[in-house]
Amino acid sequence: MTQALPKVVTFEEFVNWLPENTGVRYELHHGNIIEMAQPVGEHEEIKGFLTIKLSAAIDRLDLPYFIPNQAIVRPHGKDCGYFPDVLLLNRANLVNEKLWKKQSTLSLGESIPLVMEIVSTNWRDDYHLKYADYEEMGIPEYWIVDYAALGGRNFIGNPKQPTICVCYLVDGEYQISKFQEGDYIVSPTFPELNLTTNQIFQAGVV
Repeated sequence: MTQALPKVVTFEEFVNWLPENTGVRYELHHGNIIEMAQPVGEHEEIKGFLTIKLSAAIDRLDLPYFIPNQAIVRPHGKDCGYFPDVLLLNRANLVNEKLWKKQSTLSLGESIPLVMEIVSTNWRDDYHLKYADYEEMGIPEYWIVDYAALGGRNFIGNPKQPTICVCYLVDGEYQISKFQEGDYIVSPTFPELNLTTNQIFQAGVV
């Protein structure tokens, strides 16, 4: 579970407060500092697998993208700050990001071709809060990787099953494609990615 700390703060206060090298992760959700649960091993293995596959595609296609280790996504004008599990950045647009050089912060959808959240116990943040903010920012593609089938039944079916939702912008609104057991992922950003849900879900299986 995530745990909210009591004080309501601005984004600037949050960035200045962020502790370093504590091993604890925090996000800012509408002024509330949220202590994030420590990811389990399977979560991290899937994150690593996806990072490797995307990095290989970037290199193969010679795209001006990279995947940072830590960067903050701040929806414009909001006291929110997110640390996505996987974040793809467009180098060409970083000159337009006023807070990038000093605070590693991004507020423009044009800077983020693709963002991914790997669902943990705080699944409502990924399916509701971040979905709405990433859509409003104009991030073209957003993956919700629900490998443990934690989300609501209206998102992943009844009975629940592991699902990857690929959300992509059409006329400013996300359209959602759902991929489940054995499906090949269809990514508008990487149409030749050639990945199945099973490859992703089994990345953490020894």
